[in-house]
Amino acid sequence: MWRIGSDTGGTFTDLVSPSGQITKVLSTPDNPARAVASGIEQLLQTGQHESASTQQLEELTHGTTVATNALLERKGARVAFICNEGFSDIIEIARQDRPSLYDPFIDRPAPLVSRPDRLEVPGRLDAQGKEIAPLELDKLPQMPSEIEAVAVCLLHSDLNPSHEIALRDHLAQATLDIAAASNIATAPDITCSHEIAPEFREYERASTTVLNSYLRPRCRTYLRNLSQLARQVLVMTSAGGLLPALQAAEAPARLLLSGPAGGVRAASYYATANGFANAVTLDMGGTSTDVCLVLGGQPAPAAQRDIDGYPVRVMALDVLTIGAGGGSIAALDSGGALKVGPQSAGAQPGPACYGLGGTAPTVTDANLLCGRLSPTARLGNLGALQPEAARRAFLNAGIDPQGALAVVNANMEQALRAVTTRRGIDPRQLALVAFGGAGPLHACELAELLEMETVVIPPRAGALSAVGILGAPRQVDLVSSWGAVLDHQGAQAQGEKLRQQAQAQLPEADEIVVSYDCRYSGQSHEIQVPSPELFHQEHRRQNGYSRQDTSVEVTAVRCVARVNREAPLPDIDREAVSGPVVIAEADTTIWVAENWSAELGEASSLILRRS
Repeated sequence: MWRIGSDTGGTFTDLVSPSGQITKVLSTPDNPARAVASGIEQLLQTGQHESASTQQLEELTHGTTVATNALLERKGARVAFICNEGFSDIIEIARQDRPSLYDPFIDRPAPLVSRPDRLEVPGRLDAQGKEIAPLELDKLPQMPSEIEAVAVCLLHSDLNPSHEIALRDHLAQATLDIAAASNIATAPDITCSHEIAPEFREYERASTTVLNSYLRPRCRTYLRNLSQLARQVLVMTSAGGLLPALQAAEAPARLLLSGPAGGVRAASYYATANGFANAVTLDMGGTSTDVCLVLGGQPAPAAQRDIDGYPVRVMALDVLTIGAGGGSIAALDSGGALKVGPQSAGAQPGPACYGLGGTAPTVTDANLLCGRLSPTARLGNLGALQPEAARRAFLNAGIDPQGALAVVNANMEQALRAVTTRRGIDPRQLALVAFGGAGPLHACELAELLEMETVVIPPRAGALSAVGILGAPRQVDLVSSWGAVLDHQGAQAQGEKLRQQAQAQLPEADEIVVSYDCRYSGQSHEIQVPSPELFHQEHRRQNGYSRQDTSVEVTAVRCVARVNREAPLPDIDREAVSGPVVIAEADTTIWVAENWSAELGEASSLILRRS
C-alpha cells in the first residue's frame, strides 16, 4: 500500500514515504491543504512512482497546525457558552495562579466567549452526580443570532451527563425549528463537555469545551477537504495516535499538539535504538521549538496542557512549546535589549536570505552569516540563499548575528530545563535528540549549556515529525471520572469497562493499556499509574517521598487502545567527522561544533559526542 506521512509547519510542509523519500514545500497558511497536495504530487512523481500522480493515494497520515494557528491568531467561531445558573464567569475567573508572579502588569488571555454570549440555565447536580434541582429549559435565554457554535458545560456532568444531553437535544431541536422557519439548511454545532473532556475540575472542562467549539467550524472544513486527498486520511492527535480525519474534525481540541507529537514519537524510537532510553527531544522548526522528556523509551504523558494560556484537558504528550525557530525575528526592545521571537517571519515572506521579500533579521539569517549554513544549501523548494540580504537585515537592525544566536539558545536552554531540572531530572544523564530543520544547528551548544555529553541526530531529521506521523499507531483514548475516590476495587472494575469499550471501538487493537489518576487525600495534583497499588512507589520516584499511611484517592480511569504500525526507517549515507564542520543534508543542516565529533550510530543515526 502506497502511503505518505505529512506534517504542516509554520514555514515548511514535510512529506515522507515508507521508503524514506522526502519532500519539503513552503507552507500555504491561507489553505494548508494546498501545500500538502503539492507535496504529494511531487513525492508520487519521484523514483519508481513517477507515473503514480494519476493514481489515488491509499493513505495519508497528517499532522496539522490548523487548530493551533486558529487559536493563536484568534480566528475561531463566535461561541455561546451555556452553563449552570451563577457560573457564567467561570471561564474568566479561572484559577488563582498568575502567569507571571512578580509582574503586576501581566494580563491573562481574554476569554474566547464575550460576556453577552454566556447563557445560564437553572438546574443542578451535586458532587456525586445526583440531581438536586431539575433542569429548567424553558428559562434558557434566547441565543444571539450570530452564534456559530455552542459550548455546553454543566456542573458534575463528568459523573452524570443527563442534564447536558437534555440541553443538547433541546438546542438541536430549537436550531432545526429556526432553520426550517427561515428555510435555511443548517445543522447545530454543539459541543458538550462530557463528550470532549469527561473529567472533574469545572474550569478546565469548561475551557476545553469552549476551545473545541471555537475551533471546530474551521477545522471541520479543512479536514473534510483534506480527506479527499487519499482513500484514507488519518490525523495525528496530541496524544501521539492517529484518528480518521472526519472523526478528528469533531474534536479539534485534541489536535493542538498534532505535529510535535509525531516528532517526539520518532525521536524516542531513535534514542532507544541507540541505547538512550532516557532522553530529551528538541524539535526546532521555522516558527517554534518543541521539547519533551523521554523516560524508559516512552514520551512523558500529560492529562492537561496549556496552549497560549488556555488549559486543554485532553490526553497529550507532555510537549513544551516556545516561540523559537529558524524564522524567529531578532529585534531590540524599547530598552535596547536584544530579544529573539516569538514573532516569526514564517513562510511568507520568510527569512531575508530566502529572497522572498523578507527584511527582518532572523535566526536562519544569523546561522547563514555565522557560517553554519552554506550559501549553496537548498532548503525545500527554495532557490539559492542570499547572504547579502541577510547581512543587510542585521546591519539595518543594528544587531550582531552571534548575539541573536546566543539569545535564541538561551531561550531554548530554559525550555529544556523546564522539562528536566525543574522536574528533578538531571539532564547530564540524558541524551539530547535534535531534529527539525534547525534543531541540529543548535544541538551542540545547547548540550554544552546543560552539560550533556551526547546528541542523537536521527536520519531525515528535518522531516522527522512526518516520519513519526507515518509510523504512529491507530489509537483510541478513553477517560472516565471516578467519583468514588477511595473505592479502588470499583475503579479497577471501571477500568475493565473502559477496556471493553476500547476493544469495541478498535477491534483490531493489539495493545490496550488501563491507568489510574491517583493522589493522596488532600493533594491537588494527580499522578498517572498502572494500578492504585503502585502509587506510593511512583510518588516516591517523582517527589522523593511517600506517605504509606495516607489514603490514596482515584480521580480518573484511563484506557488507551492501539494498533501499532511499522515505522519507516529511512536508510541514508552519513560520515563520521570531527568538528568544527557543517554537514549539509537534504532536509536539515548539522553543526558539529569544536571539540565535538560525529560517529555512525544505529538506524542511520549520527551520534555527536563531546571530546
